[in-house]
Amino acid sequence: MADLKKKFLDVYSVLKSDLLEDTAFEFTDDSRKWVDKMLDYNVPGGKLNRGLSVIDSLSLLKDGKELTADEIFKASALGWCIEWLQAYFLVLDDIMDGSHTRRGQPCWYNLEKVGMIAINDGILLRNHITRILKKYFRPESYYVDLLDLFNEVEFQTASGQMIDLITTLVGEKDLSKYSLSIHRRIVQYKTAYYSFYLPVACALLMVGENLDKHVDVKKILIDMGIYFQVQDDYLDCFADPEVLGKIGTDIQDFKCSWLVVKALELCNEEQKKILFENYGKDNAACIAKIKALYNDLKLEEVFLEYEKTSYEKLTTSIAAHPSKAVQAVLLSFLGKIYKRQK
Repeated sequence: MADLKKKFLDVYSVLKSDLLEDTAFEFTDDSRKWVDKMLDYNVPGGKLNRGLSVIDSLSLLKDGKELTADEIFKASALGWCIEWLQAYFLVLDDIMDGSHTRRGQPCWYNLEKVGMIAINDGILLRNHITRILKKYFRPESYYVDLLDLFNEVEFQTASGQMIDLITTLVGEKDLSKYSLSIHRRIVQYKTAYYSFYLPVACALLMVGENLDKHVDVKKILIDMGIYFQVQDDYLDCFADPEVLGKIGTDIQDFKCSWLVVKALELCNEEQKKILFENYGKDNAACIAKIKALYNDLKLEEVFLEYEKTSYEKLTTSIAAHPSKAVQAVLLSFLGKIYKRQK
């Protein structure tokens, strides 16, 4: 695994070098240095699970046969395209949410001399994906399918982000709009497609599969992505920020979090009053009241029960899939996220 991660990181260096020498733009020394620093700060700093999953999935789809150097490079390049997409979303998401930290360091836009230039950097990150795909995949029979896939997933993610944002409009904070179905829709589109379906879809295209014939795989991965985001919502409130790598802000940001949706479902009238009066206020005392209410409602226990049920449902769905190779891919994904701490 360590060797695979090293190979994967080596491919990042190749792709970065390609982009910094792209002949479609005449770089100045300053602009090249800016993009170089911006990429290193935003792209490779995460856990890289999404990107590495493309290589893992490809290997499992080929029944564990050793991948050729070209297959490893191409799978890595697609994995990095997903990491670039993630970086693009996060750079802009942090601005929209007014976040302070990301991956244990200040958000890119919070750095001196960056500020709102980060918006253009986000646009550049998105455009880098098509540059990478064009350079390395144009001769492939699945090139158009790759472009369609990335375009569609970006559209789905941006639409999920829109639903998330319009439920948190300043001056229109109304907790009664929040429900499990709204939460599921936000999560499905904002997180599940790009984090779970996209890496496997890339690997399926590489082995010559038609994605239209894998709707069942997509459904399982979307359900897995929803479980992942519920974990994220839980960790935002209950995890140690040092371990998590960021300071949770869902309560003060009035996020349609699984925790607040479950709290609304479980609370009595008096507790509901506390929720309505304190949720979405960037005030330490209000945040403390919400966290105390979550503890009173035993939301940690409620989450652990949800986690157990979700895991059982997912393993049953995976076991029902006719392909052992596809089962292996899905179980690999589930194994990476079950009981995670960050």
